[in-house]
Amino acid sequence: MGPEVVVDLLREAIYLIIVLVSILIVPSLIVGLVVSVFQAATQINEQTLSFLPRLLTTFVAMMFAGPFLLMKLTQFTERLVASIPLLIG
Repeated sequence: MGPEVVVDLLREAIYLIIVLVSILIVPSLIVGLVVSVFQAATQINEQTLSFLPRLLTTFVAMMFAGPFLLMKLTQFTERLVASIPLLIG
């Protein structure tokens, strides 16, 4: 086992985390920006106004992207378990 195997697994894990989080967070950020522009245009200074649309957007993103996210996590876990003999030596 060389350090390149561990570094490669770590690189792949970090990339997977970035992909999975961005799929859920980016739509929420876009909705939050739209609501903030609306609040600035209408001068409504209610802090809780942007919470519900962002929450609903995150749930919808989880609902539609859930199978993809689960598939990616399952594939990574299978590769990780399959590489255990290589890591042990």
